[in-house]
Amino acid sequence: MDQHFPRTTQPNAYNLGTQLNFPLLPKPNEVLEKVSCEGIVVIAIIYLTKEYHMEAATAASALFAWAGVANFLPLFGAYLSDSYLGRFRTIALSSIISLMGAIIVWFTATYPGAKPPTCELTSRQDCRSATAPQLILLFTAFILLSIGSSGVRPCSLAFGADQLTHENTHQLSKAREVFFSGYFASVGVSLVLASTVIVYIIDKKGWKIGFGVTMVVMALSALSFLLGSPLYIKLNDKRSIFSEFAQVIVAAIRNRKFNLSKESLAVVEYHRKSTNIIVPSDELRFFNKACVIKNLDEELSTDGVALDPWKVCTVEQVEDLKSVIRVIPLWSTGIFIGLAMNISFPVLQAETMDRHIGRNFQFPAASIGVFMSLTLSLCTSFYSHFMVPFLVKITGNPTGITLKQRMGIGLLLGIVGTGVATVVEVVRRRTAIKEGLPGEAAPIVSISVMWLVVQLVIVGLAQTFNINAQVEFFYNELPKSMNSFAVALCSLNYGVASMMGTVIVKTIDAITGRDGRVSWFTSDLNKGHYEYYYLILTLIGVVNFFYFVVCCWAYGEEGKKKPWEMEEEVLEEIA
Repeated sequence: MDQHFPRTTQPNAYNLGTQLNFPLLPKPNEVLEKVSCEGIVVIAIIYLTKEYHMEAATAASALFAWAGVANFLPLFGAYLSDSYLGRFRTIALSSIISLMGAIIVWFTATYPGAKPPTCELTSRQDCRSATAPQLILLFTAFILLSIGSSGVRPCSLAFGADQLTHENTHQLSKAREVFFSGYFASVGVSLVLASTVIVYIIDKKGWKIGFGVTMVVMALSALSFLLGSPLYIKLNDKRSIFSEFAQVIVAAIRNRKFNLSKESLAVVEYHRKSTNIIVPSDELRFFNKACVIKNLDEELSTDGVALDPWKVCTVEQVEDLKSVIRVIPLWSTGIFIGLAMNISFPVLQAETMDRHIGRNFQFPAASIGVFMSLTLSLCTSFYSHFMVPFLVKITGNPTGITLKQRMGIGLLLGIVGTGVATVVEVVRRRTAIKEGLPGEAAPIVSISVMWLVVQLVIVGLAQTFNINAQVEFFYNELPKSMNSFAVALCSLNYGVASMMGTVIVKTIDAITGRDGRVSWFTSDLNKGHYEYYYLILTLIGVVNFFYFVVCCWAYGEEGKKKPWEMEEEVLEEIA
């Protein structure tokens, strides 16, 4: 029996015409938001150690935790966007919250009582630690920046894709590919600007002026987005995705005693009107019990609507949940790249190395991350415009190589990057010991900071292949109604990586620093063993790669036509 429930279909951007709204892509608001926020992030390790007099391990752990919160929250932002506010309102509100955070960060650098008094690093024992109110004020700013980013970052990419409209599916797919490439290139450019311009201003003009610039840039970000409001396509097909997932799980548990194999001839699945998805897939069959109608009179109203959505769900809801569960293992393999991308320790290493380029210019330590960002920006564009056409001729694949292959290449590059980081730190530390530098305050080793560039470039390449491919993979493999959630999954990668980084650093610091011993993460890098940390990351990366291979095998073929795509075709035929 074909039972349905009515659902109003909102206008779809893909059916609005044959235009490609490229003037809006990429939107300047996220570029400016990233310049401001990342400008604060890259310099934060120095701000905490020099201005708030924290130990390196404490500061790194605090920043790991901040990054973890900042990258977990996008799931909440995606939920608000997809379920209640819509992408435009979510981005607008989040931009204003980010501005509030930037204002408070500037205030901590401007008002003398907002942070501990300045002291000489040569006598750190005489430095006063930050008071509880001072730390609360600073981390309130960090939290506001995180909340703001949680709305902008998962929604911005999806909102930009909403502006792409074309009646030809193939042309739309090509346009989306170009858009993704341009988006990631713009992200790289914004990170480059944050790591160079913002850091240089702070290095030369001080915290007050530098953070003042980040505040102004954040204000321009919010203003640019709000002024473009009349030009945007604003879709309003909102669903409470997480509530629907919960309903499927609860309904399946309630019907757990129902035997699908024995009673299959009597099974009636509850599905949506105007769809050809009337039978759930055989994968993860347990959840199929959630859409089984055992008693029509008790479970459905006269117009075919479920009387209790926690007892019976649609086939579409079941398939949506399955799609998320299927991508989770592959998603988890990207956590390693988040660990490898941590820039806090390279910044501390750069402070101890010769940063002169030429006779008169000294490279700011906090700008060392620019090489990773520059690699991301340049290689994303290079891969899209030059490598893909070349690979198409070799493989015959219209995208050059598959998204899973790109992910795998990225993971291998990440392993190489952390391996190189291990070797570089060994060389840097041995040089310092040879020169008799341990025990001095902030010693400068006679080795160029350019030694760090190799590992950062390799990790940037790893991000180009793995993270960019993950975003496209989730965007393609999950339902269109979950686009914001798909983008948020990558932010969640960074969040889990940050939390794992916090646990790893704190555990190693506690174990190696007990009984009066010198911790691996002591503030005097030349007495510590940061190379052991990089070696541990490399070993984690090797294990993770084999796990990735297993996940690829378990997932099966990518790019297959999804049930929701078949549904869209039916709706288009009806229209």
